[in-house]
Amino acid sequence: MQKLEQRFNIQYAFPVYFVRNIFNGEEQLLASLLLQAGEKRHKILCIVDSGVMDMDPALAGRIEDYAAANREVMQLCAPILTISGGEICKSQPAVIESIVRHIHTHHLCRQSFVLAIGGGAVQDGVGYAAAIAHRGVRLIRMPTTVLAQNDAGVGVKNGINAMGRKNFLGTFAPPFAVINDFSFLDTLPPRQQRAGIAEAVKVALIKDNSFFSYLEDQRHKLAAFERRPMEKMIHQCAALHMHHIGTQGDPFEFGSSRPLDFGHWSAHKLEEMTGSMLNHGEAVSVGMALDSLYSHHIGMIGEDDAQRIFTLLTDLGLPLYHPALALMDASTALHEFQEHLGGELTITLLTGIGSKKEVNRIDTDLMKRCIKELAHRFSGRNEVADHRPDRFAPHFSVLN
Repeated sequence: MQKLEQRFNIQYAFPVYFVRNIFNGEEQLLASLLLQAGEKRHKILCIVDSGVMDMDPALAGRIEDYAAANREVMQLCAPILTISGGEICKSQPAVIESIVRHIHTHHLCRQSFVLAIGGGAVQDGVGYAAAIAHRGVRLIRMPTTVLAQNDAGVGVKNGINAMGRKNFLGTFAPPFAVINDFSFLDTLPPRQQRAGIAEAVKVALIKDNSFFSYLEDQRHKLAAFERRPMEKMIHQCAALHMHHIGTQGDPFEFGSSRPLDFGHWSAHKLEEMTGSMLNHGEAVSVGMALDSLYSHHIGMIGEDDAQRIFTLLTDLGLPLYHPALALMDASTALHEFQEHLGGELTITLLTGIGSKKEVNRIDTDLMKRCIKELAHRFSGRNEVADHRPDRFAPHFSVLN
């Protein structure tokens, strides 16, 4: 027998910037960022979430004016491409095909740039298209929602829905850079802003006691979306996510553990059952409440810690229960979560505020009792929609 073995290491690095009014004419961050890729005129395909454009119709003009003022380093190779935001852009093959076709038609190469301006779904879909064209066109992410700025937009994953499964097709492809422009948040509906705060609670619960205390102290200001607490929350949440990705040894998720997904196994199923009527942040909030209660009942956290979690979520205006939870088959949801990553079941639970433990077995009978307890304690409190549970039907399977 003969054998050849190839080994090599690749160093990845990308910056995440926090600014305001990136296209105001005076802010030179984007232009200077392009110069770091070489002193030449760089081709850029700009793709914008239709929801962002609807909320800010003057955005296209500002982008075009910025490009004209910095024509020595950037060239919009085509009119700004607007795509539908939300799950539509990830579920319709024509959207991804359109992006790839634009890259082909306008002769972008691997040294060119795709600029993605939009929420997490747009970042996922555009990132996927950029990653598969030429095996990778440079991507600059410009997330426009709280959830995308503090979580999805600062990671290395891209994905689209296929075969009836959410994110069934995808890549791990680090962006060239991420620019979090806080001014995009000013026009967000309250529900979208609130949903993004749920991910901050999640990362604080499993990683940082002091950050959780900050969220507690500022919860009423955060619930009112006051600018400075929101911006500090986003910055700290993004920093914790980036630190985890860069230091935990498995950025491309080769293993069966995903410790940043506290509360997500049931959240994924709830999104599926409600056809995304319950958005990701809201579903994560319910999932965190459920897994916190379960952590308490198996003796990993005390009643005081559990109550702190419930109070914070409630005061932030996030749901702790949804009627679809009563119809969820815990065994099936856990199996689907395990199937996505492979290996043995690995679920993150709490051992305290800011600390966690990964377990490989869940007592599904106890979990069902926890669901009933949540219904008894929190049904009707901060619920997102008052729909009869029997109206919920499977939509698609959710993989993150």
